[in-house]
Amino acid sequence: MKHRSEIAEEGCSHPRHYCGIFGVFGVPDAARVIYRGLFSLQHRGQEGAGILVSDGVRIRSLRGAGLVSEVVGRQASTFAELKGAAGIGHVRYSTTGASELRNVQPISVECADGIWAIAHNGNLTNAAALRRSYQDQGSIFQTSTDSEILLHMIAHPRYRHKPRRIEEALAELEGAFAFLLMNRDQLIAVRDRYGFRPLSVGRLGGGYVFASETCALDLVGAEYVRDVLPGETITVDARGFRSDTFCAPVSGPLGQCIFEHVYFARPDSDLFGQSVHGVRVRLGERLAAEQPVAADVVVAIPDSGMAAALGYSRRSGIPLDYGFIRNHYVGRTFIMPTAEGRAQGVDLKLAVVPSVVAGRRVVVVDDSLIRGTTSRRRIRTLREAGATEVHVRISSPPVRWPCFFGIDFPSRKELVATEREVEDIRRFIEADSLGYLSGEGLLSAVDHPSDFCAGCFLGRYPVDVGPELDKLALEAQR
Repeated sequence: MKHRSEIAEEGCSHPRHYCGIFGVFGVPDAARVIYRGLFSLQHRGQEGAGILVSDGVRIRSLRGAGLVSEVVGRQASTFAELKGAAGIGHVRYSTTGASELRNVQPISVECADGIWAIAHNGNLTNAAALRRSYQDQGSIFQTSTDSEILLHMIAHPRYRHKPRRIEEALAELEGAFAFLLMNRDQLIAVRDRYGFRPLSVGRLGGGYVFASETCALDLVGAEYVRDVLPGETITVDARGFRSDTFCAPVSGPLGQCIFEHVYFARPDSDLFGQSVHGVRVRLGERLAAEQPVAADVVVAIPDSGMAAALGYSRRSGIPLDYGFIRNHYVGRTFIMPTAEGRAQGVDLKLAVVPSVVAGRRVVVVDDSLIRGTTSRRRIRTLREAGATEVHVRISSPPVRWPCFFGIDFPSRKELVATEREVEDIRRFIEADSLGYLSGEGLLSAVDHPSDFCAGCFLGRYPVDVGPELDKLALEAQR
């Protein structure tokens, strides 16, 4: 496990989701199934969305900025032309590559053997070096995303004529990736050798479905079969369903992202073989054991703090109530690009229920504490509503380190826990007390804890991340 002792001050400006991918093969009216699947993965990316479908002869697509419903709504006539029984879709937040239309996926290129398309969740840590190498050979890139690199690799003569071209190209990639690759008559699903990013397989009628989370399988009526294994490639075409590998099995621990269970994934998903809701309840129970406090009511920060608050209440015996009501028509505030916009979003997003908190000692349970400014505003609103004490409990350890594998955290100077002790953070957010879950407590909530990456909390990663990464690093190479 490698420890990063120095973190660059540049890079991601605020914490955001990475991406969600969804694909089908052998499923009639693929475009509508993909649309519904992406709808259930919308929480994983809200900057752009795209759908690409093949009828076995032609490949058609649509892409655009915004939510899935907005993109399809603006291009209704194009959507109606997406005929076929195979396709892939993507919802995006830009972890590598600027937030521009050219970077919205699926990305497609025309190679010597036809059109290839890709949808990617993750982050390639050797993207810059690979991109330079192919540019030096004359390759022209149409995007500034790391995802496009794989298309150039499989189109290159070095791989194109080899029987295992996909596997050999994948073996050169480093970092985190769940890929859906397709051409006009074939779909390929891939997970990196450490399994950083989730990807599941389902059956729908006589066809197959692939999704970042099982909640998407449920929505389209698909039956969960299993997860794509780390280092595995699954190919589905007219000959059926075939499994292969592109690397030797990892001899040590895997790198499954613990932050998926803490925050990103939907609670109705099973991720890495475990219920997200169940893990979050256990996090809350352990938090109550580690960080008890005398109080009258437990309230959650909706929505991702709800399960942990339930666990905290169960273990502590303090009643759980709805102290905050969420306005579901306001998006997650970290999506907003400016501090002013985020602050206004906080005011619009959550409203306090005065009758729940007035005259009472309140425990506020949240999943993480990033900058601290949002928490400070919420604590002030609780006091204005009459809370006599506000005790903050966080169902994860302090976030002190960046993610190199697909989460866009703030630069280290923006993380409230980087150079502050817990007591300093408590004073900053103006809470009566502040308690975090320990690293041991975090990992105790999941099965096979050694197979999870908790680098953003503990500073230790399953692989050496090399030079510090910047989500816009590939922009300079254009």
